[in-house]
Amino acid sequence: MKLHEYQAKEVFADAGIPTPASALATTVDEAVAAAAEVGYPAAVKAQVQVGGRGKAGGIEIVESDVEAREAAEAILGMDLKGYHVDRVLVEEAVDFTNELYVGVTMDRGEGEPVAMVSTRGGVNIEAVAAEEPGAIAREHVDPGFGMHPYQARRAVYDAGVDHEVANNVADVLQTLYELWADKDGADAEVNPLMVTADGEVVAADAVMNIDDDALFRQPDLAELEEQAAEDDLEAKANEYGFDYVRLAGNVGIIGNGAGLVMTTLDLVDHYGGEPANFLDIGGGAQAERVTNALDMVFADDNVDAVVFNIFGGITRGDEVAEGINTALEQFETIPKPVIVRLAGTRSTEGMEILNTDLVQVAETLETAVQAAVTAAEEVDG
Repeated sequence: MKLHEYQAKEVFADAGIPTPASALATTVDEAVAAAAEVGYPAAVKAQVQVGGRGKAGGIEIVESDVEAREAAEAILGMDLKGYHVDRVLVEEAVDFTNELYVGVTMDRGEGEPVAMVSTRGGVNIEAVAAEEPGAIAREHVDPGFGMHPYQARRAVYDAGVDHEVANNVADVLQTLYELWADKDGADAEVNPLMVTADGEVVAADAVMNIDDDALFRQPDLAELEEQAAEDDLEAKANEYGFDYVRLAGNVGIIGNGAGLVMTTLDLVDHYGGEPANFLDIGGGAQAERVTNALDMVFADDNVDAVVFNIFGGITRGDEVAEGINTALEQFETIPKPVIVRLAGTRSTEGMEILNTDLVQVAETLETAVQAAVTAAEEVDG
């Protein structure tokens, strides 16, 4: 479960991590009143769970009631990278001298949690990790003992954080790790952690993702789940019982089994495309479930083409084919190109059932992905 920024900041503030004064608003008038309450300058921030909000026009710094109204009118109701903005966080703007990054996640390769610190805050940390991995200091933590204070300090000093604020940053990192562990976190990060001229640190952004399977241990956070649902697609995925993650690309992906879907995502990237989603319909998917999956992917305006990758074990290829036909026959014209690859149980029968007037059939996963990437490029171009 992904918390919104305003929800994550409430959790962080309750644990003692400094955050700016703020208020949530769902209307323009509420936003103006909130800005006047927290004081100017103020930041008006779209509450959608996607990166790059500032560059996309989802964050504005305002200096007056007039500017606050203009910003709220522009941001509320906007489509930001495919997400509808229906609420904004209005918060005190931070006068900063530096931007840092701190985060905690699971390093599955090492089988341990890892705490991370970087002086390259305020930018896409994934890009920093790929282009300049040495710019991120990492400290692995034995979950049986938790993070010791010396480990937090070592990560901060290894990152090259100024010694005048190092202890404050280490305190934030240790608190973040404790929250991650106590709240059954999947990821927790502050980007940026801003350093003020007075040597204080303030969490200007907040990310907190919770392990869905552990929500029964987190009743307070579980109450936030409905509020945290990002949009109609994620709400629909919960309703259908799909494992679904929305991404930033334009190639829709449907498969049965997490490993198969991840392989498909990797191949889309390998062949120069950008995945639009992760959608696992699970094993034993029957026609109705397949229809629901296609309905979801078609509803994403970012999707320009769809690749359907099914390997039949308990899932029968002929039932999947019937679901695809049923879904597509509802349309006078197919809204997006669909490329289908079937293998495994009754896949031969499924290939014969598929209506090739509605879909493109591929013999291998590689050719299916290449066809989907090409189709998406042609639509996007």
